[in-house]
Amino acid sequence: MFSWSYLIILVFALTLIAIFSFLSSKSKEKTNIFSSFDTALFLVMMPKHEISKEEGKQKEEKELIGQMEQIYTDFLYLKKERMVGTPRITFEIASCIGGTDISFYVAVPKSMETAFEKYVQGVYPGALIERVPQDYTIFEPAGFTAGSYLKLRETPFLPISTYKNLEKDPLASLTNSLSKIKAEEGAAIQVVIKSIASQKKWKKIGDKILSKIKEGKTLNTSIGESSRSGLTEFFIEFVNIFAGQKPKAKKQEETDELKSKGLKVDEATIKAIQEKIQKQTFETNIRLITSAQSQERAEEILDHLEGVFGQFSLSSLNGFETARMNKKNLHKLAYDFSFRNFNPNRKMILNVEELTSIYHFPTVHTETPYIKTAKSNVSAPPADLPDKGLNLIGKVAFRGEERKVYFASRNDRRRHFYLIGQTGTGKSSLLREMIRQDIENGEGVAVIDPHGELIEDVLSYVPKERAEDVVLFEPFDLERPVGLNMLEYDTPEQKDFAVQEMIAIFYKLFPPEIIGPMFEHYMRNAMLALMADKDNPGTLVEIPRMFTDEEFMQEKLGKVSDAMVRNFWMKEWKQTTGSTRSDMLGYVVSKVGRFIENEMMRNIIGQSHCGFDLAKIMDEGKIFLANLSKGLTGEVNSSLLGLILVSKMQMAAMKRARVPEEQRKDFYLYIDEFQNFTTDSIATILSEARKYRLNLIMAHQYIPQLRPEIRNAVLGNVGTTGAFRIGAEDAEFLEKQFAPDFSKFDLINLDNFNVILKMMINNKISSAFKMELNRPKEGRASLVEPIKELSKLKYGRPRGLVEAEISERSKLI
Repeated sequence: MFSWSYLIILVFALTLIAIFSFLSSKSKEKTNIFSSFDTALFLVMMPKHEISKEEGKQKEEKELIGQMEQIYTDFLYLKKERMVGTPRITFEIASCIGGTDISFYVAVPKSMETAFEKYVQGVYPGALIERVPQDYTIFEPAGFTAGSYLKLRETPFLPISTYKNLEKDPLASLTNSLSKIKAEEGAAIQVVIKSIASQKKWKKIGDKILSKIKEGKTLNTSIGESSRSGLTEFFIEFVNIFAGQKPKAKKQEETDELKSKGLKVDEATIKAIQEKIQKQTFETNIRLITSAQSQERAEEILDHLEGVFGQFSLSSLNGFETARMNKKNLHKLAYDFSFRNFNPNRKMILNVEELTSIYHFPTVHTETPYIKTAKSNVSAPPADLPDKGLNLIGKVAFRGEERKVYFASRNDRRRHFYLIGQTGTGKSSLLREMIRQDIENGEGVAVIDPHGELIEDVLSYVPKERAEDVVLFEPFDLERPVGLNMLEYDTPEQKDFAVQEMIAIFYKLFPPEIIGPMFEHYMRNAMLALMADKDNPGTLVEIPRMFTDEEFMQEKLGKVSDAMVRNFWMKEWKQTTGSTRSDMLGYVVSKVGRFIENEMMRNIIGQSHCGFDLAKIMDEGKIFLANLSKGLTGEVNSSLLGLILVSKMQMAAMKRARVPEEQRKDFYLYIDEFQNFTTDSIATILSEARKYRLNLIMAHQYIPQLRPEIRNAVLGNVGTTGAFRIGAEDAEFLEKQFAPDFSKFDLINLDNFNVILKMMINNKISSAFKMELNRPKEGRASLVEPIKELSKLKYGRPRGLVEAEISERSKLI
């Protein structure tokens, strides 16, 4: 009677356990589905050149790999969520369909998005972590799939080989296997981890195993006895009593077992178990899955991946075996892979060192091709980056936080802005946005564009209420040419500056060896004579007439009061005769002739008065747009006109010296490909124009375009410097401008629409940071032509009238 009562209780208890297990499995399946939809997926990219090879030697490869252990440790004490239970973290290495890149992904519960980014960047400050809005795929719709689970060959208390005792980084073998996959194929290694119920319990069981081994028991017996729960011990005792069995002399039994199996637990085994249990552990699923155009190829890729895991069995007491999925089970594996489910029936227990050996982020020593890396470094934005300001120029993302980037004040912009970058990287987009905002803010703006597209875009941004403010200069408009006379001036200081600039312009346009002091001497005196009549100034077109028309020269000398100029014409030139006079005449006139012989240019530079007053444009805050398209104007013509415009802009700025500083209105001058339009006087503009409120924004493509004097003037005077992607030689030169936060590798590998910036903030230059541009807004194309026509009517003159006037003045007929 006693025995039957115990049997009934046992059967009832087993039935309850079975029912509970069934309901629990259904509950876990629902929990897995809930948590799958509550997951954030991140792509983690390490800087390819985070540390150079030389620096890498100072930090051993194993030390770099070991940093990943800290990431796993950070996930140890994840709290259970009400709906999703114990959170699971998924680490994946994937080669996706449609590409050959090898990507490192991590999926975490949405509740710990921010925490995850902090975990990673706390250990890897240079890591770029991108939230993936749409999951990747390795499956081809019409393709074939193969997959398997990994399982431990022996008890989880015995360790596998790890990065610490392997000669090479085990990750290299895994990624090398993935690098051989074709674009139309896919493969992934998925590692899903969950915290075990109790780290203390795991450690306690391990200590029990070691204790029993030291008592002389076999490994299997020690593990079996130590792993029993209290309920299991009760059932074993109950069965023994029910069956009437008496415990044997355990010591004798174990001795017999050792003898029969020849097993011996040596010191190495004891040490291995100690090393396994002393580090924190996780319940782990490891899945391998492949996709290809044929089943044979999918299986072949899987064979290679499975073979790579053989390295973890070398010189160790444990290792991996693979459980290849058949057709029936493959669907379940693919389902679990896609939803990143944790399958308790396939779990292994691995510690953080073992997990790190299987999955860690690439180091500087990882040389596998096609690994997706962060092309450039990231750094924290300046702490004093303003939250609002005059111009919104971009955004900076750092460690999960995004901040907008503004120019905070006019004073910061007065220190000028220098941009460099290869064509197509985003320079024009940044200029467009800044110009658009300046125009909408009612600011005075000038744009000098050697290509033409920027001007067209800017015209589309002009609001209707500012259409009257637009002054458009298009040299290629032959029907209504707009005058531009470098020899026109307002003050004596401007006259001297104009002459010197014109000489500098010729030095800029022609090789120095064919200009020389004699050309300079003759040209200077010719220009000074033509400029003597301030109300009716001469032009470049009339310079040849000064040397060939005695009557014209005498007429102009009648207005000259400078004794030195009169002396040149009355004595020096008159005494120059014969071949010398002929040579000098040809020498001087030939340099000017290439411009005045061109009808388009002659109708512009031959007008005695400019069609617009740049000083008035600046003071009244108008919009001056110069379309100097090289394709329509000619490269040398474009350069000459741009050089004259920049010089006259500087003259207009210096005229403000007579105006109290507080009354000087800020004016923004944008110059694309500025190396074509600046002389050595750029140093004066950069150092002095600030106080006259002429604020420069200069852009170009590469350093060799700048003469050393101009290059040094720019880098020495500008407040804000920005570099888009540049070439290797430029990166070598500019690296020190952005050190220590960014290296030459970062400058070479920037993505389009990204710029590394050192910014003037509250009159102080910030540390360097990387900014992504805001995409330019679209303008209103319908307004472009009406604005053009309005400007041409106001500032241009009829072609016939201009040609008749020039013919009369220069006696061309």
